Amino acid sequence: MSRVFVFDGHAAQEMSVEALRGMPERPPFSWIHIDGTHEDAREVAERCGDMPNAALSALLAQETRPRCTIMGHGALINLRGLGTVEEDEGDPLVSIRMWAEHARVMTVSFRPLAALDFVAAQMLDGAIRDPGDLIAAFAQQITEALDPEVADLGDNLDEIESALAESGAPEARRRVSDIRATAIGYRRFIAPQRQALERLSLADAPWLHPDDRLHLQEAADRCARMAEELEAVRERSALAHEELTDLRAEQMNRQALVLAVVALVFLPLTFLTGLLGMNVEGIPFAHEHWAFAGVVGVCVVMALGIGGWFAATNWLRR
Repeated sequence: MSRVFVFDGHAAQEMSVEALRGMPERPPFSWIHIDGTHEDAREVAERCGDMPNAALSALLAQETRPRCTIMGHGALINLRGLGTVEEDEGDPLVSIRMWAEHARVMTVSFRPLAALDFVAAQMLDGAIRDPGDLIAAFAQQITEALDPEVADLGDNLDEIESALAESGAPEARRRVSDIRATAIGYRRFIAPQRQALERLSLADAPWLHPDDRLHLQEAADRCARMAEELEAVRERSALAHEELTDLRAEQMNRQALVLAVVALVFLPLTFLTGLLGMNVEGIPFAHEHWAFAGVVGVCVVMALGIGGWFAATNWLRR
């Protein structure tokens, strides 16, 4: 499904693709958004856009990375932001591909982008009047939505690190692994997105006004800060995972030590009882009435002696 927004110089309205093509004159500014999964996506892009074939292929490509490329009279911009629906598969951030030229912008997305409805509302309110305004609005909204998500990753890692001594359970290790995977997935797109926004802010495009360039540079700076924070989260999560693994290994070593101590205590007792339990003649005091109590007493003395030796040599504290 395609959405078309037109600003006539006084107000903005939403209309169909056919209505846009039927206008006698080209409006001061128009924005065509195309759902890339729709079967007529390429046809709509070819009818409504005057762009190089390379730009058209990039708009409809399945896999993209953030980029900014000046092509003739226009520019191809790819950005990544949060989606409206969390998906188990695929990249963690949703792509928005834009072809911008004088008085017109065409965007394509294959998955719902959270910033799309907000930018569309700004367009209908009259806050967006040219390509620079639209691209800057997308860049600002995407970075504003991503900023708290990146901060939450750091806060969650702070909670795990503050209770690291008590968080040796597999649940804590899974949380750290999830945080690290999310940080890596975000940084994969946020780092090149900063470069794309900086390149666009410096591009020689007459439809970019000074305030648009300022907003783009501000969004690029926020991307740079988020990329640095994501790198720190990635390194901290790796260290936290190693420390959790060491704690788990230490717990297992302590458990193995306790089992070894118990085995060493009972080993001589087992030897003594096995020796006296042989079914042969000649076992001393076998027929005395105090024989059983005597064997039990000897076993208790031996156990206390071995346990005292372990305590004196600090084995139980290792």
